[in-house]
Amino acid sequence: MNGSRTALRRLRTAAVAVVGVLALVVVGFLAWASTPMMGERGPALEVWRDPAVSIHDTGDSVVLAPTGRASGTGLVFVPGALVDPYAYLYKLAPTVEQTGLTVVVTKPTLNLAFFDQRPLSTFTAHAPGVTTWYVGGHSLGGVRACQLADDPQVAGLVLFGSYCANDLSGSDLRVLSIGGTRDGLSTPGKIAAARHLLPADAELVEIGGMNHAQFGDYGPQPGDLPATIDDRTARTRLTGALSAFL
Repeated sequence: MNGSRTALRRLRTAAVAVVGVLALVVVGFLAWASTPMMGERGPALEVWRDPAVSIHDTGDSVVLAPTGRASGTGLVFVPGALVDPYAYLYKLAPTVEQTGLTVVVTKPTLNLAFFDQRPLSTFTAHAPGVTTWYVGGHSLGGVRACQLADDPQVAGLVLFGSYCANDLSGSDLRVLSIGGTRDGLSTPGKIAAARHLLPADAELVEIGGMNHAQFGDYGPQPGDLPATIDDRTARTRLTGALSAFL
């Protein structure tokens, strides 16, 4: 009888320990996911002060729109893992100004695109004047964008330092994939290895000297390589590729 009670106490103690460890893991994960890499203040302020674009926070996304003539084309853009949505405004603003593009930068659940299962319509609803939609994203956000590209309202896909995990090779999507030669995370080799998942006429652009973090403005990222071009040069070349594509 005493042996049975002892065994039961040990079982309860073990169960409490397991629950405690799981609770710590969950709390630790939530704390980690709740501390994104914030956008740099200088580039963000430059966009806020730009009279050619407007910025509107909808709660679940940030809308970057031209103050002049809008083209009727929109881009739902998904941030990379743990990257502040505002970190992409500086790199995207020149294309908005030059082409009339409207950009909806999403705020992924827990700052991780894989946890965000909201439909594309959640974000396109913020720009009812747009008639042609593209989806895109940076890094892990690009992987999620590839999944959203299956939506029938999507005309094309834009990848910043990213590649697809699902097969879009048989689609009629217009695709632009931009990589950097100094990207230490979505390396040129990884992008090339996933090329077969894109349509045959997909446009691949490689920017010399650009690294992974330069697709946004949030400071250095672990695992990345040092860039050999500055952020303004990276912005100019990124804008040139995206604006020409659109």
